[in-house]
Amino acid sequence: MADRLVVAVVGPTATGKSDLAVELTQHLDGEVVNADSMQLYAGMDIGTAKLTVDERRGVAHHLLDVWPIAKSAAVAQYQQLARAAIDDVHARGRTPVLVGGSGLYLRAALDRIEFPGESAEVRARLYADLDAQGPHALHARLSRSDPVAAAAILPSNGRRIVRALEVGELTGRPFLARMPAFESVYPRCVQLGLDRPDLADRVEQRVHAMMAQGLLDEVRALLPRGLRASPTAGKALGYAQLLACLADDGAVVGDLEDAVQQTVRGTRRFVKRQRTWFRRDPRVRWLDAAQPGLLERAVTTLEA
Repeated sequence: MADRLVVAVVGPTATGKSDLAVELTQHLDGEVVNADSMQLYAGMDIGTAKLTVDERRGVAHHLLDVWPIAKSAAVAQYQQLARAAIDDVHARGRTPVLVGGSGLYLRAALDRIEFPGESAEVRARLYADLDAQGPHALHARLSRSDPVAAAAILPSNGRRIVRALEVGELTGRPFLARMPAFESVYPRCVQLGLDRPDLADRVEQRVHAMMAQGLLDEVRALLPRGLRASPTAGKALGYAQLLACLADDGAVVGDLEDAVQQTVRGTRRFVKRQRTWFRRDPRVRWLDAAQPGLLERAVTTLEA
């Protein structure tokens, strides 16, 4: 099964990756494997743009809703889960289609990459610094020691900043310097990258649509499940901004419109970082998702 096809649909958020993945799996007789780090969490639906059951059109989706809200991100564990899912899909004679915009998770699933160990002592000390100084201070520290990693991590993403500092301290090497060459463990792996020129406007429209669909109530519903204390889920775009507007009983105590605008701005910055990440990979075959006939162009690219 090692030489069977693996497809990945990658690129920035709001480009239409999930819809194309469903269409491709129908064309290829395949199954979808999630590679969005936040769609792993059960209950985070609206704010992560998780497809509804109807939108999945009967296509099997793997690695959605597999982690509780309180769980910290664990990319090494995701690597094991994703590769097992890919093997299972192949064992059924079908084609796995990975989809998501979480670059490190996609590389973990597809490439020859091993993750450095952890130190509870070092991590505890760094999290204490995070609590005392805030993420921006630690991001500044990371910028001095590892500017490449700092450029790839949002200044508000305390969890990833701590991890980058931890790896640097344990290994004596920059966080991203440990990333290996672009070499897939799957001989037949094709990555289709989606982008579009109108993405800034689409991001704003999408955030407002999520609010209209009930994102605020979704955040409220996740409060009893530990969203505020979660080191990963609670820091997600949209969720973190709305959490700052809510008391523990769900009452609104902040400026919701400002939270929405912060989410729009944060998502646009995230898009820039996603582009930087994926554009570094020479294997990605880029498609303009704004042009008609996307599925046909994707299939043609796969067959080239």
